[in-house]
Amino acid sequence: MLFIDFSSAFNTIIPQQLICKLDRLGLSTSLCNWLLDFLSQRPQAVRVGNKVSNSITLSTGAPQGCVLSPLLFTLLTHDCTPTYSSNHLVKFADDTTLVGLITKGDETHYRKEVELLTTWCRDNNLLLNVSKTKEVIVNFQRDHTCHPPLTIDGAAVERVSSTKFLGVHISEDLSWTTNTASLAKKAQQRLYFLRKLKRASAPPPILTTFYRGTIESILSSCITVWGGSCTDYNRKALQRIVRTAERIVGVPLPSLQDIYTTRLTRKAITIVNDATHPAHCLFSLLPSGKRYRSLRSRTTRLTNSFIHPPGCETAELPAPSQQNHQTGRSIGRQTGPYPPHPPPPPHTHTHTHTHTHSTTRKHSPHS
Repeated sequence: MLFIDFSSAFNTIIPQQLICKLDRLGLSTSLCNWLLDFLSQRPQAVRVGNKVSNSITLSTGAPQGCVLSPLLFTLLTHDCTPTYSSNHLVKFADDTTLVGLITKGDETHYRKEVELLTTWCRDNNLLLNVSKTKEVIVNFQRDHTCHPPLTIDGAAVERVSSTKFLGVHISEDLSWTTNTASLAKKAQQRLYFLRKLKRASAPPPILTTFYRGTIESILSSCITVWGGSCTDYNRKALQRIVRTAERIVGVPLPSLQDIYTTRLTRKAITIVNDATHPAHCLFSLLPSGKRYRSLRSRTTRLTNSFIHPPGCETAELPAPSQQNHQTGRSIGRQTGPYPPHPPPPPHTHTHTHTHTHSTTRKHSPHS
């Protein structure tokens, strides 16, 4: 896997080249002219305190922080596709990864793909930052083959055992130890601020909101990807942080397993209802048309992957027509196993009510 890094990707967009591609995609002339006017002749200045520099006019690149910039970059790179069937390009805005399948030690197609990708970037005014581009080799064969270093424009690409991609650490052994350790470290640091709020006599609702926004959001980041295949040791390490926060806040907090189940079920329903999703073909109805076929795997690695657990969850769900009949338009609105309304005023049975509601959400397939 080659994790590619571009140098100032949004700043290198040439508006005229982008407009030509948009025109070939079928966008209207008026919209193309509007985008060309938006990207051309843009004044820019620098302000430091009360001092403002002289303005300059820019006619290249897309404005940083603009919501259109990632979309325009995606449209610019839509024609960057793999040449060989053994290779696959994963693109998310300016984050691009080349995945190549090497069979019987033959790297010809993989290395040729890298050369073609480098040429495409040069033709489209994109600069590859070789120093930040990383390569990860995933090899579970007993006899490891020594692969020669990969070079781009005469510079060798660094080969690493793990790297960060879209906020998740990808390791060469496909384990989540590095990722969960990073999440635990970040969450532990934010427990300090939760304790400071507790010492300041902040009420439980404020502490819960702070926990959800600064700690739970980290612990559950991309949990549908790694939640089903991380080891029990790593899972318990993260759950200990939840229990620590629970003692600080003073009210029950949802476990990571509850959050994982809720989000995994919601993700599975989303995939089933979206015919354009790449994983939609993995889910098929049984002959009865009321339940989905359970995914089967021959290897433990596939069983523990992020593809297999959603399939098992979906196997217990009703068909889409029954889902819509039972849940209406409420699918996907709830973001976690928390009550949808503010907690009731304190009384004798407050904690019992909260616990019962969380348990119900855990087993609901439509949360």
